[in-house]
Amino acid sequence: MRRISMVAGLAMAVAVLAGCPVTYPNCKSDETCQEKGEVCVNGQCQECAADANCKENFTCQGNKCVPKGPECARDEQCPGKICEAGKCAEPQCTSKGQCGGIQDCQKGRCVTPPGACNSPTDCAEGQECQNNKCVAAATKAECNWEPLRFGFNEASLSSEAQSRLGELAECLKTGATGAIELAGHADERGTEEYNLQLSQKRAASVKKYLVDLGVPANRMKTVGYGENRPTDNASSEEAWAANRRVEFVR
Repeated sequence: MRRISMVAGLAMAVAVLAGCPVTYPNCKSDETCQEKGEVCVNGQCQECAADANCKENFTCQGNKCVPKGPECARDEQCPGKICEAGKCAEPQCTSKGQCGGIQDCQKGRCVTPPGACNSPTDCAEGQECQNNKCVAAATKAECNWEPLRFGFNEASLSSEAQSRLGELAECLKTGATGAIELAGHADERGTEEYNLQLSQKRAASVKKYLVDLGVPANRMKTVGYGENRPTDNASSEEAWAANRRVEFVR
């Protein structure tokens, strides 16, 4: 009789335990993990089980959502396409007729032939564009063309940068001639897409300030290169500071 009673007690205990709900981070289904925005993977709540559980431009690695790396670095990695800002894109052209002015279509891109030009920015330093040809430039006023530096994650101008641009604006208005490319850059930290946008904002910030000081907007064009053209390839505070810049390309 005592043996029967013990067996019945054990059976009841098993039944009670079987009815207990599973609690986070343990799980039997995704329902247990939903409140945390996670999914059930092998009895444990995890951030993801597949790429579909992550937001756009993120991939699931080791059950964690991490930013996707660049799709490409060279055109050769994009059969039939070209590599633009780390992604495979459709070619800019398939024939010369699709390119503007004096440009030719080469390997899916519109490029300016050596020695030819549409504007001074197509010519080498010390040259200017005359009748679509690069020729030696006349002596111009000496301006300070040193790159303008920015703080970490900043596109706004410091007081020192504003002072520099004030001097440059006077030089551009009274002496230097020709167009200028304002080339924005960023250090390697952050995603490539974010750094591309940040570098564009930096170039736009410089242009706006120069325009406010009286430099004609049509003398300047802006472009952002993101983290792709570092002046210092080291991974240090000094290198990152050097790479956060806007260059003045004549």
